Amino acid sequence: MIDPIQLTRQLVDIESTTYHEAPAGEFLVAFLTSLGYTIERQPVPPPAPGTPGAGPEYGSMEPRFNVWAVPNELAEQGTVPAIVFSTHMDTVPPFLGPCREDATNLYGRGTCDAKGIIAAQIDAAEKLRSQNIFVGLLFVVGEERDSAGAKIANQIVTAWPQRPRFLINGEPTDNRLAIASKGALRVELYAHGKAAHSAYPELGESAIDKLLAALHDIQALPLPIVEGIGDSTLNIGLIHGGRAPNVIPDKAEAHLLIRLVDDGESTMAAIVKAAYARCEVKFTLKLPFVQMRAFPGFDTMVAKFTTDIPALTNWGEPFLLGPGSIHVAHTPDEKISKQELLDCVDLYVQLATQLGE
Repeated sequence: MIDPIQLTRQLVDIESTTYHEAPAGEFLVAFLTSLGYTIERQPVPPPAPGTPGAGPEYGSMEPRFNVWAVPNELAEQGTVPAIVFSTHMDTVPPFLGPCREDATNLYGRGTCDAKGIIAAQIDAAEKLRSQNIFVGLLFVVGEERDSAGAKIANQIVTAWPQRPRFLINGEPTDNRLAIASKGALRVELYAHGKAAHSAYPELGESAIDKLLAALHDIQALPLPIVEGIGDSTLNIGLIHGGRAPNVIPDKAEAHLLIRLVDDGESTMAAIVKAAYARCEVKFTLKLPFVQMRAFPGFDTMVAKFTTDIPALTNWGEPFLLGPGSIHVAHTPDEKISKQELLDCVDLYVQLATQLGE
């Protein structure tokens, strides 16, 4: 069996921010090949020119790919595993350097989101394999931005003569089985005005004023609430506009992210109406709200975040489970408890075993 704590250390030491996952992918290809897995690289197109985070400041671009791994025992028979463990290789920037640790925790970018999960899933797969229960491993790119890798994987599986029955996706859920995960709606607002000298505002038209008025009305919208799940939430994450304090601004923009508890259609319509005649509205990402079933013997939770599950609909009935807390993911203090990591290996084995019965 492998050591998931040591494997987490190795993975965290590899920089793999979104769009630059290739080194982590190559490491996993070599590691899983050595364990007796047949590997397929699933190519993922590069981001469009000018995409934030894809520039030279993050290092050279290398070909991106998902890692699809099947135990040789099944690959030789041409059999698709009924159960698949999956999570993502990419992390949010910036890379925080080598993995650090103390007696209790591992620290560093990706420890809980989601390189510790990769390690736990591989160890669980090996433990199951020793019991002649064979699962597939799907590690994708791009989850932190646009689920590009998951979308490619979802297309690829449609051509297979067999498909998996169950997908066990990994994200930080504190080792609880999620019964739902919120969707995501990314909204971009663009306001256009007319530039003028600030001493003569009557000669111009402020794009910032338009944007602020639209944002005020959007923030006042009553967003959907689902009993037992929670409410939709809205975050204005980015505002940019204008040219100088002494210039009436001719352009302004804002980027919003809404966590959905429904299909998002009513929210989209309400935003368009609220912004009417003041801002151009673009919806650049929409991932639906997902409900999942509980399972005997597992504590449950509602994930207020979004995962790759909505983009992996062809990979079987989804379950969401993983070690670590989402509260420290994406932060400078990202960490994972070593014991929680080891406990999750046993939970993955338990869930896959029960699904296979």
